[in-house]
Amino acid sequence: FIWDPLEHAWNTHFDRLCAFKAKHGHCCVSQNNTQNTSLVEWVRQQRVLYKKKTLSSNRIQLLNSICFVWDLHERTYEL
Repeated sequence: FIWDPLEHAWNTHFDRLCAFKAKHGHCCVSQNNTQNTSLVEWVRQQRVLYKKKTLSSNRIQLLNSICFVWDLHERTYEL
């Protein structure tokens, strides 16, 4: 039984992002990735929530632990 469906959905997407990173070596899911449309949207939403300062510190820590890129513009300069 799932007590908190929203938390479960977040954790499911996080697990999918971890699998994506394991396969591709990074967390930058392309907006053109038609195989992962829900993951693309979820990643975008995490960045929006982070910028609005409404993403919980626990979730920020989890995303930081897998080297999540918060600012894509900053990432492109590093490449």
